[in-house]
Amino acid sequence: MITCDVAIVGGGLSGLYAARLLRKASIDVVLIEAQAHLGGRIRTVDDKGQPTEDGFDLGASWYWPHIQPAIGELIAELGLSSFTQNTDGDVLFERMSREPVHRFSGMGQEQASRRLVGGTARLINALTCDIPADRLLLNHRVTAMTLMEAEVNITCQPSEGRAETITARHVIAALPPRLLEATVAFAPALEKADTAHWRDTPTWMAPHAKFFAFYECPFWRNEGLSGTAQSMVGPMVEIHDATTSSGKAALMGFIGVPAAQRQLLDEKTLAKACVGQLGRLFGPLAAKPQATLLKDWATDPLTATEADIAAGGHITATNEPWVTGAWRKRLTLAGSETSSQEPGYLAGAITAARRAVEDVCG
Repeated sequence: MITCDVAIVGGGLSGLYAARLLRKASIDVVLIEAQAHLGGRIRTVDDKGQPTEDGFDLGASWYWPHIQPAIGELIAELGLSSFTQNTDGDVLFERMSREPVHRFSGMGQEQASRRLVGGTARLINALTCDIPADRLLLNHRVTAMTLMEAEVNITCQPSEGRAETITARHVIAALPPRLLEATVAFAPALEKADTAHWRDTPTWMAPHAKFFAFYECPFWRNEGLSGTAQSMVGPMVEIHDATTSSGKAALMGFIGVPAAQRQLLDEKTLAKACVGQLGRLFGPLAAKPQATLLKDWATDPLTATEADIAAGGHITATNEPWVTGAWRKRLTLAGSETSSQEPGYLAGAITAARRAVEDVCG
């Protein structure tokens, strides 16, 4: 049996940052992650979908330091470099299939989006260095929590072997509330109002899918295009230049087909339709990518629940408590969705982690 002061469930940005803050306060922490890798919805890969330190972000990618100072401060503290999302050039708009594509002069962005050099996983890798190997449990899925008089017993199921128990004075659940409610059994039961609150909170990215098309070079820039496009035809509704700071060229689009309908399509059919759309918008070169990649977060069981597939919805920032009743003194939620500022975003994960640590330290 492992014992600790604080157990953090979830190894995404909020969980890792909370662990960093707690360790700075000399508090013993164990971080539990269900997957074989850290990062949660932060995942940087190459054009074959393999993890890399110079690639493309399947999940969270952008941040805005001028309006989200918390994430900007952490990136600076960790010594990471960033670059501006390319918006130079004209923007394309596809309104109806029977109309030609409309082209408008690009207006740029007053508060430009920024991306990390190498990909957002650089942030995860930098934070992981803070955690000793013996206080990090990968491939351990939390299935239950039992409230004792002065501690919490956490039941974990490793990917191999028998269930294990971790005992902690306090638990920080750094994962989406909806996912927590759907996958973890609590004894005693949560307050009904808390259960409803968690279940009604959409999980950021869960109903969405991203499509990438990779090219030898960002040819659209030579044609005066920014790589940005919007479409009411689809299957992608929003497209951006995903070229890396090192020059690896790509276009990325958000799929507009609802998650439930995507389940009825095979990946090859959807990918073919996306490539066809890029050809319509950006010309013949766009219709011949070197490779393509599709990430459908709705098919990820450690991200999406049935509720996310049925209806995503929008996250509403709130100051209402996430945990009440018997569990209030032993459990704190810290997923980005629980932040009262920028919920769902990278910045939301940072502020949620800070609030959770304040709750633990009193």
